[in-house]
Amino acid sequence: MTETTPGVRIRPLDELDISDIVAIDEKISGRYRPEVWERQIGYYLRRDPESSVVAEIDGKVAGFMLGEVRSGEFGLEEPTGWIEVLGVDPAYRGKAIGRHLAEAILEHFRQRGAHSVRTLVDEEKQGDIRSFFTALGFEPSTMRPFVKTL
Repeated sequence: MTETTPGVRIRPLDELDISDIVAIDEKISGRYRPEVWERQIGYYLRRDPESSVVAEIDGKVAGFMLGEVRSGEFGLEEPTGWIEVLGVDPAYRGKAIGRHLAEAILEHFRQRGAHSVRTLVDEEKQGDIRSFFTALGFEPSTMRPFVKTL
């Protein structure tokens, strides 16, 4: 059973969150990658500073979700929300942090005119992420990713 965490504050992503996100990513992936997160966070803050969010508990970043609304890609002309990165500090998993983040980002996408939200999940490596999105009501799409190894 998932427990909710009182005192969760969801707010827009800020450049000052980079070090906390780097630390969460390192706990999850086992890799220290500040340059990756500086580039990614810079991208999202330039595109739509309100779309990406972090969850704070007692002033500490416990999770983050990066995304944006785009149109005109992959034959999708209407504004479409894209959730591209999700990370929750392992110490806070099972406390509905991801759900709080998703609710906030989905509401922002609605306000920006999106009628659908998309994401990609590697089913072989991210079964837990697939379960998370399924619980939120996401379904497999007829759009399929194609990959060519170079």
